[in-house]
Amino acid sequence: MNLSPKDPQAHPFQGHPHRTVLFLSIPVLFSLIAEPLTGLVDTAFIASLGSGHLAALGVGTTVLSSIFWIFNFLGIGVQTEVAQAAGRQDTEHAARINTLAILLSAASGILITIIGHLLTEPITVLLGANDALRSYAIRYIDIRWYGAPAVLITLTAFGTLRGLQDMRNPLWIALVVNAVNIILDPILIFGYGPFPAFGIAGAAIASVISQWIGAAWAVAAVSRQVGFDRNIRLQDTTNLMKIGGDLFIRTGLLNLFFILTTRAATRIGAESGAAHQAIRQVWMFSTLVLDAFALTGQSLVGFYFTPENRHIARRVASTVCLWCVVSSVILSGVMWLGTDLVRTVLVPPGAVSVFFFPWFVVIMLQPVNAIAFATDGVHWGAGDFRYLRNAVMIATGLGTMGIAMIDESQPDALALVWVVAAAWISIRALFGILRIWPGIGKSPLSLSHDD
Repeated sequence: MNLSPKDPQAHPFQGHPHRTVLFLSIPVLFSLIAEPLTGLVDTAFIASLGSGHLAALGVGTTVLSSIFWIFNFLGIGVQTEVAQAAGRQDTEHAARINTLAILLSAASGILITIIGHLLTEPITVLLGANDALRSYAIRYIDIRWYGAPAVLITLTAFGTLRGLQDMRNPLWIALVVNAVNIILDPILIFGYGPFPAFGIAGAAIASVISQWIGAAWAVAAVSRQVGFDRNIRLQDTTNLMKIGGDLFIRTGLLNLFFILTTRAATRIGAESGAAHQAIRQVWMFSTLVLDAFALTGQSLVGFYFTPENRHIARRVASTVCLWCVVSSVILSGVMWLGTDLVRTVLVPPGAVSVFFFPWFVVIMLQPVNAIAFATDGVHWGAGDFRYLRNAVMIATGLGTMGIAMIDESQPDALALVWVVAAAWISIRALFGILRIWPGIGKSPLSLSHDD
């Protein structure tokens, strides 16, 4: 069993903190980018089949990504537990928690597959798919359910690997999985040689095959590095489920706020809805950079989360926050320079008049957003999940009231939606930073914390 590095005092962060954070974050970033880029390729292939198939793909990916995101607590929870075990040199706990998380992810995936098949048609109806569109969506989603265990197992294994600060294996797995998907797409969608044309079902088959290849590789990687231990303790299960409960609520509230802002933008008018979607797409893609630093911070903080090394964990926090802010300033500059490109490519002509002000709100918001993401990662590493849950509860409660107060008949209504979103993010960032500096409440990162 190989937990590396074995001595926290010999970790390269001690001598080269900035280089270490960048070295670990860059592979994470590319592994995060791989999937949305493949999604664009999927979209291009399916678009050639017609608008009905493309709309069905949109329904299917919305359903599946939302469900899989809810279960990301498995990866986040195991990453923190393994990182902290690595810092304590507790190899047995790392193996036990890895085994438990993989089993839970497999069981959850099987359950999703069974229940998903029963609910596919009602879900498509709920999302407004008409009869013609529904048949395509059902065909796609019904096949994709078989990949659910593989997706959750891979997410969990990635959490274990990143907890060990192995960022390269998840990168290679992500690249190969998405490359296989891209290769299989045209063969199975349009037919080639002995393979018939499956249409939209072919895209689903390609995804499921590539996902199971990724899951097998990920399990093999964690088996080599941390191993498995069948002596699972009830306390480990209880702790992981508590983490899951807090993260489930937090993720649900994040989803709720995104739904409320999209609903408000759509109710304002078709032009506002279109402009909002364009802005949101760019904003979500930009957050992948910040998420890469957050996941790196989670692993490093967890590794140094011992009484004798807590001062180093706080140094990790400041370094990660710094690089998140620097990256966000660069992102703001790129977004500013790319304003005309975004307007031309993503914004319909009728929506241009309501696009600019909220777009510049998002540009100016990036450094604050960076603090929210960076401190999320820091608190994940410290296991401060309940505090993050409560912070999101407060921010979403206030944000919901703000959205409800917007007069949708006003010409600047979409701008106000994004002003409220900016306030929502700012509240999260404020709670995140105050928990570290000066360390409000029973902050686990406080140097005076009673262990």
